[in-house]
Amino acid sequence: MPLARESKVNTIERFRVHPKDTGSPEVQIALLSERISYLNEHFRAHRKDHASRRGLLNMVGRRKRHLEYLKRRDPESYKQIIEKLGIRK
Repeated sequence: MPLARESKVNTIERFRVHPKDTGSPEVQIALLSERISYLNEHFRAHRKDHASRRGLLNMVGRRKRHLEYLKRRDPESYKQIIEKLGIRK
């Protein structure tokens, strides 16, 4: 299920790099993280929803690739987004 418009706009505003930014790796990672957390809540109630679980695994892989790219390109930005989202320990 897609994110609500308000939450998506808020996420983009929090993580954007410049005023018209909607597609930078930072924004994409944040949006994927929000969708992943939504699906995690969904699976607490619907344990047997395997079709959505497949989509979740695709999103996790996509977020991982974005994070690897950001880590290579801009390690400082990588550290900041990891800290803001609380992804890694």
